[in-house]
Amino acid sequence: MLKRNSKLFAAALLVALASSVAGPNPALAAAPQHHDQVPGFYRMKVGDLEVTALLDGAAVFDLHWLNGKKVTMDRVTKALHEDPHLLDVGDTGFLVNTGKQLILVDAGAGTWYGGGALGRLADSLHSAGYAPEEVDRVLITHLHSDHVGGLTTQDGKRVFPNAEVFVSKAESDFWLSPEIAAKAAKDVQPFFQSAQAIAAPYVKAGKWHAFDDSDALVDGMRLVSLHGHTPGHTGYEFSSKGKTILFWGDTIHEQLVQLSHSDITVVFDIDHAAAAATRHKLLPTLAHEGALIAGPHMPFPGMGRLRKEANGYVWAPVIFTEQWAER
Repeated sequence: MLKRNSKLFAAALLVALASSVAGPNPALAAAPQHHDQVPGFYRMKVGDLEVTALLDGAAVFDLHWLNGKKVTMDRVTKALHEDPHLLDVGDTGFLVNTGKQLILVDAGAGTWYGGGALGRLADSLHSAGYAPEEVDRVLITHLHSDHVGGLTTQDGKRVFPNAEVFVSKAESDFWLSPEIAAKAAKDVQPFFQSAQAIAAPYVKAGKWHAFDDSDALVDGMRLVSLHGHTPGHTGYEFSSKGKTILFWGDTIHEQLVQLSHSDITVVFDIDHAAAAATRHKLLPTLAHEGALIAGPHMPFPGMGRLRKEANGYVWAPVIFTEQWAER
């Protein structure tokens, strides 16, 4: 009797094991997917500075926005067919906490550009533990709306009510000039209109400041003239305890293309030859020095270094770590 019961128990056990292997537990299979991403910020230490990348969004650069020799553009077109993500770009602003001041470098697009794909910088700022009211200064690389739209709402309110905004005098004089705007090509008119509307509440409040290339704005920060993309396109190099980081604005729009072909320009360049010349001069120096770079249109978090290769340069991004440490 005991022997017979043992056989029945063994048979029942085998059936149970087989059924558990053959089909998943319905409760486990029904687990919902979670589509939320991590908050859009990344911090790193540069000397005594806290530098935080603030995601504004991601987009795709249009092939027709690139200008180059036909043979080069043919290669780019072929590469795009092989890799549909070749022209993917980001839009990022950067927050520098010096310990004395909270300084924002570029403000993202807000609702002024990107058709809804951009405009998340304020949310990223909150996720990083800061509020717009805490920002003391905003340093603008140039006045294209994907870099300054986040300053102002569509109804003319200042997003950063306590911030002083600084921009190159050449840049401010160009985009805020009604006379220059009136003579501009029709397809460029929206850039003038948005720049003037975005700047207006800060100008009215006495918080809009135009600087010359030789001015000293912040302790431990050097102005870097990067004119070409726009008349007053400016980079900001911060230094602390022997460490530096360069915020280079739109020196590079499309890294997988322009780092290999630095002569390729974009339709948004005001002076194509000068924009290319700026890259030709700057990139070798940055690669040789192994300089840390913050690029708004590089893959998030937009911070990394250049490495020289036979056919130009490649972008070596900072590697994500949850540790608060110097990279």
